[in-house]
Amino acid sequence: MIFYFLRQLFLAIPALFGVLIITFLLMRAVPGDVVTQLVGIDGNVSAERMDEMRRMFGLDLPIHEQFGQWLGAALQGDLGSSLRTSRPILQDLALRFPVTLELTILSLIVALLIAIPLGVVAALYRGKTADSIISIFALLGLSIPGFFLGILLILLFSLKLGLLPPAGYIPMQESLGQNLIHMILPSVSLGLVLAAAITRIVRSSMLEILGRDYIRTARAKGLAEHNVTYRHALRNALIPVITVIGLQFGSLLGGAIIIEQVFSLPGVGRFALEGINLRDYPVVQGAVIVIAASFIVVNLLVDLIYSLIDPRIRYG
Repeated sequence: MIFYFLRQLFLAIPALFGVLIITFLLMRAVPGDVVTQLVGIDGNVSAERMDEMRRMFGLDLPIHEQFGQWLGAALQGDLGSSLRTSRPILQDLALRFPVTLELTILSLIVALLIAIPLGVVAALYRGKTADSIISIFALLGLSIPGFFLGILLILLFSLKLGLLPPAGYIPMQESLGQNLIHMILPSVSLGLVLAAAITRIVRSSMLEILGRDYIRTARAKGLAEHNVTYRHALRNALIPVITVIGLQFGSLLGGAIIIEQVFSLPGVGRFALEGINLRDYPVVQGAVIVIAASFIVVNLLVDLIYSLIDPRIRYG
């Protein structure tokens, strides 16, 4: 088991390196740089002054030298400082990552609380009215973007009913209750979209498991239908669901960018979006490396959960 995880970590290094190279090159392919963004409002700045600022930021160096300097510092644990605020990137990420992580975890909880019961019901009542209604829900969830759903939720629950705050964030250490209240709408916005995808997978997986011989044997022995469904069938049906959850975790971290912007959440996604708009290269690179590393860690944890759910799975 330990050897397997060490091997997977080693194999993840080239993937992470490739993500960094692509991000580095794409950011510099975007027209303009941080200097043009900073002085864009003031049209009286001379070209000499702008060149001087680029030298100060190291933007006058060839791209491979810029990447080499940044990568060397990153390997030592230094992701650099923001070109706009001069604040260390790690300091900002340490403040913002818990917000994105909380949003992702709450969204997953919302998705699972909705998707697993609906998927099981759809499988048990295949071809009946309940299955059709759940299939329509899944189709709608897959068709509606999360940010659009978030706007609709704000209009309904904040502006019309006045039940929930439309935006903002309260840290847990200040008030756990207010924190959760402010996170309801963003979590539901992401969670409902994810629930639609997971519902379809739970349904198809349950249908396959319910047709297995050992399920028919369990029923023939006189076991209660509740035990057959949830103790024997659902446990085995969750294995492909966990795979999707692991893959969707990374998507939620990246997809939270728009949701964080809609609900004014100070997370990594919004931090990266601000960096992109301002051409703040170290900010974007730091945010991407955190998201990519989180995705790798989560997928390793998914492999571990496999062996807990199904003891037959072993890693060598």
